[in-house]
Amino acid sequence: MANTEVERHTGVDVEDVPSANWGWSKQNHRAIQIGGILAGFFMLAMLRGNHVGHVEDIFLIGFALAIWGIVFRDWWLRRRGWTR
Repeated sequence: MANTEVERHTGVDVEDVPSANWGWSKQNHRAIQIGGILAGFFMLAMLRGNHVGHVEDIFLIGFALAIWGIVFRDWWLRRRGWTR
């Protein structure tokens, strides 16, 4: 008969990725946060251009603020220990 216990997935399988024992297969949250901050600055850098209408500016500023808000929320929750 089949086993009825629930198998928990704890991350990357060591048989698939041998370097998982050393912790190299985990997500680097600091690099993701830095990438989000840089993406926001890149979007604000696109404000300088030869466009006449400023509808694009509103969207660029809005998306940059949204990205920074998500990065700040992730940083805050990880700092408080609410997410891992």
